[in-house]
Amino acid sequence: MLVPVILCGGSGSRLWPVSRDLHPKPFIRLANGQSFLQNAWLRGASLPDVSEVLTVTNRDLLFKTESEYEEVRAESRVANNYILEPVGRNTAPAIALAAMEVVRSHGPEGLMLVLAADHLIEDETAFGQAVESACELAHSGLLVTFGITPQAPETGYGYIEADGNRVRRFVEKPSLEKAREYLQAGNFLWNSGMFCFQAGVILQEMAQHCSDILEPVRKAFEGAYRLDSDGAHQVEPAIEDFSDIPGESIDYAVMERSANVAVVPCDIGWSDIGSWRALGDLTPADADGNRVSGEAILYGAHDCHVLSEERLVALVGVDNIAVIDTADALLIVNRDSTQDVKQIYTSLKAKNHEAHRLHRTVHRPWGTYTILEEGPRFKIKRLVVRPGASLSLQMHHHRSEHWVVVNGMAQVTKGESVTYVRSNESTYIPAGIRHRVENPGVVDLIMIEVQSGEYLGEDDIVRFEDVYGRT
Repeated sequence: MLVPVILCGGSGSRLWPVSRDLHPKPFIRLANGQSFLQNAWLRGASLPDVSEVLTVTNRDLLFKTESEYEEVRAESRVANNYILEPVGRNTAPAIALAAMEVVRSHGPEGLMLVLAADHLIEDETAFGQAVESACELAHSGLLVTFGITPQAPETGYGYIEADGNRVRRFVEKPSLEKAREYLQAGNFLWNSGMFCFQAGVILQEMAQHCSDILEPVRKAFEGAYRLDSDGAHQVEPAIEDFSDIPGESIDYAVMERSANVAVVPCDIGWSDIGSWRALGDLTPADADGNRVSGEAILYGAHDCHVLSEERLVALVGVDNIAVIDTADALLIVNRDSTQDVKQIYTSLKAKNHEAHRLHRTVHRPWGTYTILEEGPRFKIKRLVVRPGASLSLQMHHHRSEHWVVVNGMAQVTKGESVTYVRSNESTYIPAGIRHRVENPGVVDLIMIEVQSGEYLGEDDIVRFEDVYGRT
């Protein structure tokens, strides 16, 4: 039994403005139309002897993650189980939680394959062969990491000095001169951040090397809220048990300290796509070296990358820049400086600007809403409610709402009455009235919502009933 464990979190700050806190890097779509996360799930679920995938993610990303998996799951019988962290604490606590869950379900000899949700792997056949080799080593009680055969003197990755499958040492991100030396030596590998080990073994190693992390994680795991629904199992530690756990990477907490580590050298077309330059390079270039996704007109431009989700972008007489255009934010950056985009994200977060956290389109358990326009005392939204989905029974103190149905049919609860509002019809929800909208149909319900009032914040919601557990 092999349990792929997908670590899905982080902010992807270097890929702002597409990546946000509530739409991090794993949800970015690739050229094949699938997200990093979907590719990771397919990669793990398609391996032999896999009957479940365990995803460790933030509680706020659960419904978005489930939607991503449903798009690619098709007829697969692989179960999706979740560990929902209330706050991120890096990879060591996340892996400890996953290991405890695997021990609970499959015993201490259960094999874990730890995968990042935001890596690119182009050679799936070679990946499968590498996993097979890693499982053999893990069965013997070793902590196994995957070392990538380097293609260039890369300074953005950590390195592993190896002797066959034996790890001599881990090396931090090097200078360019050192990276060239490592490439020339021939026995240095990129540290991929993927692992394979028995659940009981990694817990034993954590007890030896980072008990200050393991013990509070164990307390949080034992006191966690558990939910079984539709064949899926969810484990949600309470924030009061989790927020004080030290945040540390599994590399530093265990792998670099243990004498029980092996490496599988592999050439699998791996990259962690950590910048707009790296992501742009996945798009084929034209004769002038320009790479375009979306609609753009270029004149006298060379070696540029354009990503435009909605608008036409025009470039004239510029070289070596990336233009990333989203509905509410525009990034223009020299392609040699794309690693520094994280400074913009950090600045936005320090100012508590919404652009670090949300897109104009926000995903909810029932569907999405998009802010079309807002001003003093009004806000206009486009709501898409999935078939069979329902918003919570709720009330607003400070705003009224007008709903216009433009597609499908809405079942509207307003006070004690229930009515049906069809396409090209509308209804009015006064402030202070309990209300709910449901989609009883088989197509998406699309509504335009006009909010009017003295306060229009998303926190002006009093929930009375909610099928998604948000009351």
